[in-house]
Amino acid sequence: MTIKSIWLRKIHKWVGLIIGLQFLIWTISGAAMALLPMDEVAGGEMAEVPNPSVPPGGTAWRAIQKQLGDQPVSGLSFRALTQGLAIELTTPQGVRLFDAGDGQPIVIDAGAARSIAAAAHPSQAPVTGVEPLKEISLPVREHQLPIWRVDFRDQANSTYYVSGTTGQVLERRNDSWRWWDFFWMLHNMDYAKRTSFNHPLIIMVGFAMAWLAVTGFWLLFRTMWRHDFAWAKRRR
Repeated sequence: MTIKSIWLRKIHKWVGLIIGLQFLIWTISGAAMALLPMDEVAGGEMAEVPNPSVPPGGTAWRAIQKQLGDQPVSGLSFRALTQGLAIELTTPQGVRLFDAGDGQPIVIDAGAARSIAAAAHPSQAPVTGVEPLKEISLPVREHQLPIWRVDFRDQANSTYYVSGTTGQVLERRNDSWRWWDFFWMLHNMDYAKRTSFNHPLIIMVGFAMAWLAVTGFWLLFRTMWRHDFAWAKRRR
């Protein structure tokens, strides 16, 4: 065996150790995610807010038109909030909410976010805190500000995130989701945003596995083949 083969075997051994540890992490994290109940990871049951009927008449719409002025409306829908029925309009300036009864603007403040989240919680657990997010955090990494964070005192340590624009419950996070997200981070090796399978680190690991396979075959035929079949030569 040449000096070059000796060094290649040493490098192959240490790269194989690192890749082997990563395979172990993939196995453990994948098994953990499979064992966690997905209904609990998704937030569990959610209470249904009754849909109030659309009020008759055009008083609300005339009041809304006065406030919009010449702004074009590209989308209209009705949304059931704890305050009652709301009209959600999409304009060039963004989404706006109006009361379907009198046409007055609806502001999703701390009190509104608290009542919306509390109404969505299936067991009516007590709210322990309401605060606005100052920046996008991991639990709501796919959404945009403004967002209210509402914490509950329940067995799952639930946290609901309410949109400060539409009043929609964007995400329902709990301990099961936090564990799942931790193992997901280990599985896809995206330790920052936890969303991508195409980041440089996992690509580098992929090339390392390919190199490990190629050098492994080369070392097999270069340094091990003769010893493995030495018994055949002795029988001759």
